[in-house]
Amino acid sequence: MNNRIYIFDTTLRDGEQSPGASMNLEEKMKMAHQLERLHVDVIEAGFPIASDGDFESVREIAREIRGCTIAGLARATRGDIDRAWEALQYAARPRIHTFIATSDIHLEYKLKRSREQVLEQTAEAVAYAKSLCPEVEFSAEDAGRSDIDYLCQVVEAAIRAGADVINIPDTVGYCLPSEFGAKIAAIRQNVPNIDQAILSVHCHNDLGLAVANSLAAIQNGARQVECTVNGIGERAGNASLEEIVMALYVRGDLMQFNCGVKTEEIFRSSKLLSNLTGLVVQANKAIVGKNAFAHEAGIHQDGVLKKSITYEIMTPQAVGLPTNNLVMGKHSGRHALDKRYKELGYELSKSELDKAYLLFTKLADRKKQIFDEDLLVIVHDGIRVIPETYHLKYIQTVGGNQTIATATVKLSREDSIFIDSATGDGPVDATYKAIDRIAGMSGKLLDYSLNSVTRGKDAVGEVYVHVEFDAKTFTGQAASSDIIDASARAYLHALNKALHERQHHCSSRKSDEEMI
Repeated sequence: MNNRIYIFDTTLRDGEQSPGASMNLEEKMKMAHQLERLHVDVIEAGFPIASDGDFESVREIAREIRGCTIAGLARATRGDIDRAWEALQYAARPRIHTFIATSDIHLEYKLKRSREQVLEQTAEAVAYAKSLCPEVEFSAEDAGRSDIDYLCQVVEAAIRAGADVINIPDTVGYCLPSEFGAKIAAIRQNVPNIDQAILSVHCHNDLGLAVANSLAAIQNGARQVECTVNGIGERAGNASLEEIVMALYVRGDLMQFNCGVKTEEIFRSSKLLSNLTGLVVQANKAIVGKNAFAHEAGIHQDGVLKKSITYEIMTPQAVGLPTNNLVMGKHSGRHALDKRYKELGYELSKSELDKAYLLFTKLADRKKQIFDEDLLVIVHDGIRVIPETYHLKYIQTVGGNQTIATATVKLSREDSIFIDSATGDGPVDATYKAIDRIAGMSGKLLDYSLNSVTRGKDAVGEVYVHVEFDAKTFTGQAASSDIIDASARAYLHALNKALHERQHHCSSRKSDEEMI
């Protein structure tokens, strides 16, 4: 049997369904390009029928990304399949991914159909998708709780109708590894035409077993794994891409499989997704967490200093995690900064380097030492996807438990300067109200999180906000060693996204009116 494991990344489809993880088109394109650099085999770009925004994202990713198969999700109906193909037709390697539920629970309570009806609909949908697209994947939703004999019938019918890939999802994260592995083995043994398709799995993490179930499936014959960066997704999330890939990498002695993922791009992919969505990875997250390669216990430190393999089963460099050996400060020049970014894997243009260097010098005036984590924050915070309508020029706040919090904010917009003040429940609240007064927009703060991303009392704080403008939610992110400064710029980041969205909507409506 082929020992090649195909990595199907669904960060932009299932992953984006995480609460607060929605991305605009520019952000999805940025993530898609990083997934291409990561060398995943398949990018599931979205669910085209779900919304015009999803359709546009799938279409643009299909047009621009040429190094991966691009998949679009569709229910087992002609309308969904037509819409998916309309978006996917531009891809170098398109794949329609159609699905229908097969568990008796879903048939009775959701679909209200018989097994025979679902079997017939499966064959019709796959055959129709195959008539449009050269590659078709079929998923049996809630396969983890489906009757195995019936599931085998559905799989056989889907392959006979033209399915190239058969996906077995543990949709609600219900199965145990031994149980799920046995289910995959049973499908391989009892479906006569299974050798005509690639067997795939898609596991959810409701019991914390998504990665374990995926690995059990691989050991029993699955050759495609559907997963997401940082394990984001519905409810408790999906199987984590980085954990699956590095399990195969580290335990090649027991699992002699290979995949095409460029492991050195894992950390950068994780960090980019966190910056785009505001979903910060927990410190003790395997592979990409802040503490994944940290050692505090004296015995551990002594062992690692003598030989890293004593307590590290993989090197930080294997996943692209930078070390902190090179310390930079305010006397470091532009050339040194450019060189270090290249060592970290970032090729910055002249304008990007200028922006990064400006932020670097401001930070260096406040911090004695600049670490690689600081540089990563700078490059993500300084090079924005969305154009900045308003720029923060100045901020001053007064606060305390015995005084009314006040903020004075100075913003620039093109050649104009605006100054206003406001009071609030605290300095951050007052700052946001002052910004709202200047912009003439009222934002509703839905979520605010602050994380220390570097070391020491002068550590850089990274602020993420989710703000509602015009009944839409926008994510903002900024970093600074000054929390109020970071909070203000994170809010401005979200505000500028809202203004960009409003301007884009107005220009689109004007174009439609002109056509009429």
